[in-house]
Amino acid sequence: MPSIFTRIVNGEIPCHKIAETDDYLAFLDVRPQAFGHTLCITKQEIDYVFDVEDELYQGLWMFAKKVAKAVKKTVPCKRVCVVVIGDEVPHTHVHLIPFNSMEDMRFSGRAKVELSSEQMAELAAKIAAAV
Repeated sequence: MPSIFTRIVNGEIPCHKIAETDDYLAFLDVRPQAFGHTLCITKQEIDYVFDVEDELYQGLWMFAKKVAKAVKKTVPCKRVCVVVIGDEVPHTHVHLIPFNSMEDMRFSGRAKVELSSEQMAELAAKIAAAV
């Protein structure tokens, strides 16, 4: 069964897209840790990040770097942090999380940021314009 991210890539599930290439897609996380929390994924469904072929792996990091710079330009924060956990969705993905304190990086026991669909669409458009 395709992962939720593959279904997003295939257009079966909508997302708030930020950037896209032939191999990668960046979109806002629907359950964000912080305002501007973005996911960068390989379009190819590969469960474990270290199973990604070298060229695709390197390209993912260059893509994430470009997107992170756009997030930083758009969202007030000290920096954009990177997290690769890879357990919650069996599809390689990189979290880009605007960071102001260590609290922003705590994934459990913390309320997620609540944004309306309109707020997410506006934020995605602003970040996309900065890519």
